[in-house]
Amino acid sequence: MFSFFKKSSPVTAEPPASPVEKKSWLTKLKSGLSRTSSGMTALFTGAKIDDALYEELESALLMADAGVDATQFVLNGLRKKVKDENLTDTTSVKNALRNLLLDLLSPLEKPLQLGTAQPLVIMVAGVNGAGKTTTIGKLAKHLQTHGQKVLLAAGDTFRAAAREQLATWGERNGIAVISQISGDPAAIAFDAVQAGVARGMDVVMIDTAGRLPTQLHLMDELKKIKRVISKGLANAPHEILLVIDGNTGQNALAQVKAFDDALTLTGLVVTKLDGTAKGGVLAAIVKNRPVPVYFIGVGEAIDDLQPFIAAEFVDALLG
Repeated sequence: MFSFFKKSSPVTAEPPASPVEKKSWLTKLKSGLSRTSSGMTALFTGAKIDDALYEELESALLMADAGVDATQFVLNGLRKKVKDENLTDTTSVKNALRNLLLDLLSPLEKPLQLGTAQPLVIMVAGVNGAGKTTTIGKLAKHLQTHGQKVLLAAGDTFRAAAREQLATWGERNGIAVISQISGDPAAIAFDAVQAGVARGMDVVMIDTAGRLPTQLHLMDELKKIKRVISKGLANAPHEILLVIDGNTGQNALAQVKAFDDALTLTGLVVTKLDGTAKGGVLAAIVKNRPVPVYFIGVGEAIDDLQPFIAAEFVDALLG
């Protein structure tokens, strides 16, 4: 079901998902966003199109972590549509809201492109608990199923469990992992890039230590890793991904800003949209720091990580 593309070719790297697989994914996504969608659905049940409806919508969007900027954008746009198009029933207003949210979130929709470098070097960052190492394992497996030769680097030397977790993913899927019990993360990343070139790998994916953006010395280390990678291969890393927990709301936006300032992110992976998350955070991201969302995750299974498709997300968000 992944929509990986090689270079700018419009040919998908895998056959389209079966109707059963597609239905399963959409059901999981809708369930994952139920905390937000239940509130949205209630707004348009027997409601009148008046100031009270707009006030309730404003509250629902803010509670969903959409943020002030995105909330005002949606409210102003909806009021204008209702007036200009003379919308008089809640079904029409809900459809207008759907179109506004789709316009808002569509800029975040972008597929991860393969084959743009040999090897394609992907650096992955994120705070502890966001699901970073698990995400790397899932992505590695899917890349492998697309015929990509993948090499992993266990650059999270601060957490032994991260190295072991990545090693387990590697053993399970026959993917080599560059790792050291202790050592400089930048040196491990450099060695991995060199190994990737020497072995003719398609993708080198580098894990980094989870950290808070307020830990400035650790953020400086991330910058160092990026610099050292570029010494191992010109123009690398080609992709710098940030994994964020969909449950953390506005804190996730703060993480995006901090990591983007430090590293210049190329994409996001939003995890744990599995029932407690407030899906509005993507609206806050697009209005404040529109880094593309490559993937979203709704559970632990390997197929629970899928490309972000704005229309699917909006439909799940509105219930």
